[in-house]
Parts: sequence; C-alpha cells; structure tokens
Amino acid sequence: MSSLKACGLSAVQLALDPIREASKLGGGPWGLERTCQILQDAGITVLSGMIGTVGEDYTTLETIRATGGVRPDRHWQQNLHNARVSAAIAEALGLETVTFHAGFVPHSPDEDEFHVMAHRIAELGDVFGERGIAIALETGQEPPDGLLALLECSTPAMHEELGSPWVNFDPANMVLYGSGDPIAGLATLASCVRQVHVKDATPTQTPGRWGSEVPAGTGVVDWRRFFAILAEQCPDADLVIEREAGTARIEDVRRAVELIRAHVPGCKVG
Repeated sequence: MSSLKACGLSAVQLALDPIREASKLGGGPWGLERTCQILQDAGITVLSGMIGTVGEDYTTLETIRATGGVRPDRHWQQNLHNARVSAAIAEALGLETVTFHAGFVPHSPDEDEFHVMAHRIAELGDVFGERGIAIALETGQEPPDGLLALLECSTPAMHEELGSPWVNFDPANMVLYGSGDPIAGLATLASCVRQVHVKDATPTQTPGRWGSEVPAGTGVVDWRRFFAILAEQCPDADLVIEREAGTARIEDVRRAVELIRAHVPGCKVG
C-alpha cells in the first residue's frame, strides 16, 4: 500500500490468484475478507481483476507458446475450476471485468484448435457472466487480427448483454512478443478495448527471443498516436499502468503517470 501511495495512485488492477490460493488455506494475509478490509481502509479502488492459467512458463517464447492460456488440454479442467472460484472472488470484490491471456491463437479459424479455444473462452465468459462480470483477453501472444477472429467466435451464449469477450490492450506485449505494431493493433481492436496497460518496450535484436520492457515513454510505442486512437475510438477504457521489470518501479510508474497527463489533458490519474 505504501508503494501505491508513493506512486500517487489509489486505483489498481488486482491479481486474484493469491486470494484464490489463500482460500485453500482458510485465509491468511491474502484472504478475501482481509483483502477487502485492507482495500477499504486504504481507500483503494479496484478497476479490474486478473487471473493466470495453470502451468504458464514464460522462460522463452517457445515455452509460453506451449503452456500459455487456455490452449493446453491437460490443464483445462483445472483452469475452469479456478475460474469458477475466481469469479466468486471477483463478485465479492464488486468487479465488472476480469482479464487473462487466452494463449497463442492458431493462425487460421479453419484449425480445430482455434474452435476449441473459442469454445473454452466462451465457457469462461459464461462462468464470469453469470455473476455479471465481463472478461477481457490481454494482447500480446497473437496478431491482432487473430485475436479479433477469436473474439468474434467466443461470445458467451448465455450472457450476451456483457458483450463479446473484451480486450485488455497491452502495447508493450506486442513489441515483446514481436506480434505486430501496437498502433495498428489498437486500430484493429479498438471497438473491443475495455482496458489498456500503459507499458512500453523495445524489440528484440535476436529473432525468437523476448524484447525488453522499459519505462513508459522510453520504448518504441508512439504514445501520441496511441492516445489519439484511444480518445477517438475507446474513450471509456481504463488506463492501468503496468511495470513488471526494472529496479526503480515506483519512479517508473510515476513517469507513466506524467506520460498520461501529458497526452490526455483533464484525465484523472489516481
């Protein structure tokens, strides 16, 4: 909480997995009741939740391609169970959106695996949708047109009023994975964007390896054009600063706050 205050912020995207794991142990530091009380006492607003999937291995691009998201058959039933628990937690927290990575999407909708993933995402959409919560898929592991095709095939059958699965757009992830230009990607997916990660990166110089995450404003993302598209096509999307690397994260987050203020006049950052 002290780090959040040092950044000058009072709203977060909250990881739900630690709360779910704590529920197995009957509570603890990340138990649901204690977490709710801490957030309330600190005056912190939770904009959305986020969940991971079983067995994700980010060691290399190849390991995450094989293990990420809902794609691996061997983990699907456990992921479905975890989603049901997480949906109950999200409802108790009063959340409207929960995000996650779908995993690497097959390039062609003609592939059987594409439709398996679409069905699983629709099923997760119903798990959260029956509690009035929308899901959003985070960009990064697939080209934008592939993600858009998956979204169009994944509308939860029982809860269409929540919209088809939404997008949590992370421009840095597209650079890190080498999955396309973030500006063109945002233009492609703008109608589906519900939340944005303000994060930056530089591309790899070695094909097949990760790019590098850097402080927002120091990478290759063209923030002037990025925020212009947001203002025009998805002005209601929440902006969530994410910084996963580096040794001066408070300073880097504060830098991102100033980046937002410089490009989005009148935007309330807090």
